[in-house]
Amino acid sequence: MYVSRVMASWTFALLSIGGLAIPLPVRANELAVVVCAPGYPGSTAEAQPAMDGLAAAITAGAGWDPAAVRAVYFETEEGGVASLESPDVGLMLVTLPFFLEHRAELDLHPQLMAVPSGREPLEPWSLVTGAGAVKQPADLEGYELFSLAGHSPGFVRGPALGDWGELPESVTITFSGAVLSGLRRAAKGENVALLLDAAQTDALARLPFSDQLEVVWNSQMLPVSIVCSVGDRVAPDRLSEVLAALEALDEQPAATDALAGVRLDRFEPVDAAVVERAEKAFSGARE
Repeated sequence: MYVSRVMASWTFALLSIGGLAIPLPVRANELAVVVCAPGYPGSTAEAQPAMDGLAAAITAGAGWDPAAVRAVYFETEEGGVASLESPDVGLMLVTLPFFLEHRAELDLHPQLMAVPSGREPLEPWSLVTGAGAVKQPADLEGYELFSLAGHSPGFVRGPALGDWGELPESVTITFSGAVLSGLRRAAKGENVALLLDAAQTDALARLPFSDQLEVVWNSQMLPVSIVCSVGDRVAPDRLSEVLAALEALDEQPAATDALAGVRLDRFEPVDAAVVERAEKAFSGARE
């Protein structure tokens, strides 16, 4: 299954070697934004043209110099984390699992939610297994659970599945984007489960073996991705300007192509209550 989602980002000049970011010299008044979506399609180089287009729309909306914003997209967790070695990185656009996993160490503060094209800002994650194989958490004894969120076991056991019940300790949580092969194995009756995002779940019905699969659990509605400020790296007035520019992009005709290029509909205020609930569930799963 191909997950047709490209996370948004802006212009950011970094060298990337082996997934690690090496900071370039920083110019005064320059804001760098890092986007990280572990396991999702696209690479830093492939995403850059679309990122440049969005950067131009943001600086125009904020009334800044065209060279004031730069960014990069990382498809690896390691690249996203290492990029903060550059002191001008002031914003990050990240998936919810990444945010929960790294919010403390990276000092991330939620500001906005990014809404993927044709989708909603809050969507569920779904647990999928072979039809009739699993009815309760205990039935996952000895299972391997694959997910794009697998790099954050705390997210899987907490916000995604915590309301369903406690997973057996024997469940192996694996970070993987190989959704189709996993679904085939589950359909054949192997001890395999998958935690899918909403776009992946919607695509299940198109599979020729969909009748051999079952959605066992849907999580509460959760943010798809979050724009976060990094500590106090961005001055309050400047932060307000860039966040206001992001929120207004969908109202600017000149920004239509830029949003389409990164497959986003808009940015909107973060749902603080939902994020706080996810943080609590994540922390509870880690204890």
